[in-house]
Amino acid sequence: MQVEDLILVSTDDHVVEPPDMWDEVLPEKWKSRAPRLVHKPDGTDVWVFEGQQVPNVGLNAVAGRPPEEYGMEPTALSQLREGNYEIGARIDDMNASGILGSMCFPSMTGFCGELFGKQEDKELAQVMIQAYNDWHIDVWCGSQPGRFIPLAIPMMWDPALLAEEVRRVAKKGCHAISFADNPTGLGYPSLHNDCWEPFWQACAEEGTVVAIHIGSGTGMKLQDTEAPVEIMITSTPISLFGCASELVYSKFLRKYPDLKIALSEGGIGWVPYFLERADYVYEHHHHWTHQDFGGKKPSDIFREHIITCFIDDAAGVRNRDLVGLDTMTWECDYPHSDTTWPEAPERLWKSLEGVPETEIHKITHENAMRHFRYDPFSVIPREQCTVRALRARAVDVDLSLKSSGGKAPAPADAPFVTIGHIIQQLSTAFATPFENDPGGTEGVPEESALERWDRN
Repeated sequence: MQVEDLILVSTDDHVVEPPDMWDEVLPEKWKSRAPRLVHKPDGTDVWVFEGQQVPNVGLNAVAGRPPEEYGMEPTALSQLREGNYEIGARIDDMNASGILGSMCFPSMTGFCGELFGKQEDKELAQVMIQAYNDWHIDVWCGSQPGRFIPLAIPMMWDPALLAEEVRRVAKKGCHAISFADNPTGLGYPSLHNDCWEPFWQACAEEGTVVAIHIGSGTGMKLQDTEAPVEIMITSTPISLFGCASELVYSKFLRKYPDLKIALSEGGIGWVPYFLERADYVYEHHHHWTHQDFGGKKPSDIFREHIITCFIDDAAGVRNRDLVGLDTMTWECDYPHSDTTWPEAPERLWKSLEGVPETEIHKITHENAMRHFRYDPFSVIPREQCTVRALRARAVDVDLSLKSSGGKAPAPADAPFVTIGHIIQQLSTAFATPFENDPGGTEGVPEESALERWDRN
């Protein structure tokens, strides 16, 4: 087997929503209240919804830029590679990196639909989340059969309504839904609260995977403003260690044997120690904590219920027997700065050195296909799904790095980028009250980004 023979399915990528998305899915009575993308006089594109703006249109969507320009930019569609938001260009980029399938987390809405969930008008919030899910399933995924694993966003404020949405989208072929690593971080009850019972039951019965992305509830760890930003980047994936602890000691996983949870962008190298520690704690302390796993260990619960994924994790692959071979999946993380695109096959191949071919297939695509009920081979012949076959379709795709403008996270004279610099850059990345003229160009009307997009 050679690198060109790999079949790659990524279980964690991201989509930057195109400005015309709401036109295709919203009922007419709600279109006037839809989020709209506005091009500001200062050159930025901002989503505006119910008096709030989300200024960073493509947070960390830096694929295709020179590495020197990485950061929490871009802030305008013009600074993005078209594969972020245009479906044809996305398929081209997937082909260029030999990637068959992709599961895409949202950008504008937040991982858990927070932009809508925090609205006081819950009817509006429900309409918008259902519209987003319909767009994602029917348009983004549906326009390219066999190339995407659909992922819904949740109605976090009402677990019963959320359960109904799980069942609704399952009928449309969607068997994955995002959720928070710590719902209390979004103002909702904890994972251990019985209020989530309808949701867990619906997911178990519909075969829907609960996809928990890093930073989805707890956010990123940004404590020491003087520390190098690499500390944050290094430690963020391992933040799911805490979420994994919550999960293996939860009641609901033991209650629903068919329920699956994906730890998205969490890596796998830490898993063997986590399982060892969890088992030690249970064995050492359960007599006084009154935990009862009914003859099982926490590591058994993890391997029965938790799906892991990794970008570039040679240590985890070497310890795949300890991680759990049947639950490991791979991710590309396009278009974020950790992505291995467009050299994803080559980077992964180094980690797979010495791994038997049958195990490679599990890691690269078979596990993802089974857990997420994704069957690309029913649409695309298997021989056309390899890295070799897909790259043959992309010989004309321009992969040269392009400077895209934007603002550097730190001053030119700063010795290195700190967490403080990133906090300052991120301060414009979250919803703030909409101002007619944040760019300071008084009297210049905002132009619809969709009008500008169409015009160009």
